[in-house]
Amino acid sequence: MAGALVAGGWGLFAGAALLVGAAIGTLVRVPPRLIALVMAFGSGVLMAAVSFELIAEAYERSGMWPVVAGAVGGAAVYSGANALLARRGARHRKRSGEQPSEAEAPGSGNAIALGALLDGVPESVVIGTSLLGGGQLGVATVGAVFISNLPEGLASAAGMRSAGRSRRYVFTLWGSIAVISGLAALTGYALLGGAPETVLAVITAVAGGAILAMIADTMIPEAYSKVHLLTGLVTVVGFLSAFALSHL
Repeated sequence: MAGALVAGGWGLFAGAALLVGAAIGTLVRVPPRLIALVMAFGSGVLMAAVSFELIAEAYERSGMWPVVAGAVGGAAVYSGANALLARRGARHRKRSGEQPSEAEAPGSGNAIALGALLDGVPESVVIGTSLLGGGQLGVATVGAVFISNLPEGLASAAGMRSAGRSRRYVFTLWGSIAVISGLAALTGYALLGGAPETVLAVITAVAGGAILAMIADTMIPEAYSKVHLLTGLVTVVGFLSAFALSHL
């Protein structure tokens, strides 16, 4: 039980960055280019975490084919769900000035909330499963999720306010997502404690594939739309920062 609570606590910590970002985006006017630069940096950090702490770990657990099957499956499920939510008004959920209002797209608020869950749950489950079997918490993974969540909450909250949604709606949404992130990490730890290595490898790879698809579909396009050719450079800096952190 103690291990599950620890996992839940780390999941909540990473998810709380959404609430911090939402507070900044709601109360302070942050330049869109700065948000985009942080988004690019966070993309690089997440890529490193997926490469060195998720996919590599899954491969060590069970070999190549479970990794391939899990990663492709995770990416396919994420991409399909993301496409469905995009049609319902959540296409620009990470953007600070392009979200539709409820009058323009009825139900888009719920779609944005579901999109935030879609983005955050795989990351949180990985945090929980990384502690199974006495494993060490992936510092780079938690740091990557926290750093990537900060600009997401910031940009999305600013976009929600521009679209006419209330502060109560914004903080209720991101506070709920932060709590769900903690519960997802706790659940991942509690339910998968006795799972075979192959099952854990597939689940880790599924999360890795979903996160990579999320980076490509939402984070990098948002960054590129504002800072253009700086996106690649800042993404590489983020990648190398996480790589260095994982080897400390």
